[in-house]
Amino acid sequence: MGLVTSTEMFKKAYEGGYAVGAFNVNNMEIIQGIVEAAEEEQAPVILQVSSGARKYANPVYLRKLVEAAIEVTGLDICLHLDHGDDFDICKACVDSGFSSVMIDGSKHPFKENIALTKRVVDYAHDHGVVVEAELGKLAGIEDDVSVSDRDSTFTDPDEAIEFVQSSGCDSLAITIGTSHGAYKFKGEPRLDFERLDKISALLPNYPLVLHGASSVPKEFVDLCNQYGGQIPGAQGVPEDMLRKAAKSGVCKINIDTDLRLAMTASIRRIFVENPGYFDPRQYLGPGRIAIKAMVAHKIKNVLGCSNKR
Repeated sequence: MGLVTSTEMFKKAYEGGYAVGAFNVNNMEIIQGIVEAAEEEQAPVILQVSSGARKYANPVYLRKLVEAAIEVTGLDICLHLDHGDDFDICKACVDSGFSSVMIDGSKHPFKENIALTKRVVDYAHDHGVVVEAELGKLAGIEDDVSVSDRDSTFTDPDEAIEFVQSSGCDSLAITIGTSHGAYKFKGEPRLDFERLDKISALLPNYPLVLHGASSVPKEFVDLCNQYGGQIPGAQGVPEDMLRKAAKSGVCKINIDTDLRLAMTASIRRIFVENPGYFDPRQYLGPGRIAIKAMVAHKIKNVLGCSNKR
């Protein structure tokens, strides 16, 4: 047991037609809820740390919490940097013990993105760490990542081949219609599966990644709003679409917003129904249980990776 790269996870996922969940973590209760679900479901799991999480919790605290999770559960866990935006951040995470990093050079022109990604790949591979890159621009807002609908672009299949071959990245985040945040679609949800199938055909046996893939379950949104929240019109990616993507070369599906909604809905209800509570354990404990239940559902019914550890 210990920190592992995603290499073997993705190989099994591709061959098995399922995806590994990559869950964003910010504190102890979120980590506990995720890994307890993965342990019960005997599922592979990736815990990922965004720039916002690094600022909020300090990467040292998060890394030590992940080490504790490994010791308690016996799971092999991939610890991943989500949306590293420059070489220095990726290098710092490699040097501090992360087993996987993402360099997001999608804001740069194509050739610059390749050059930046290759620089990270060369350094990371020398230290036994794998690299995820991004081609195309995902709309939406997540921590320090903000891209307008106007500026978003889908991944070009032919560019994807050149990008992977020239940069040497181990996995590629593509854009086919998902977006960051809780407001992913203004109308009927749609993903470009034709584009996904073409990319998968051009890059056989190569692991693709979907960012912005939370489903924004209506039950959590309604519960938040019922107990004082103001998130009307939130809409995510339907779970059947994610399951279909997992059978088409997508080996990693990122989930963040759903974690936030599950915990927040639980905490809001606790505060309203128990106004005398002031012990953080009284509301963070139920929040952890909500995280665990939601992650177990994703593992079983969306990702399809139960008993794939």
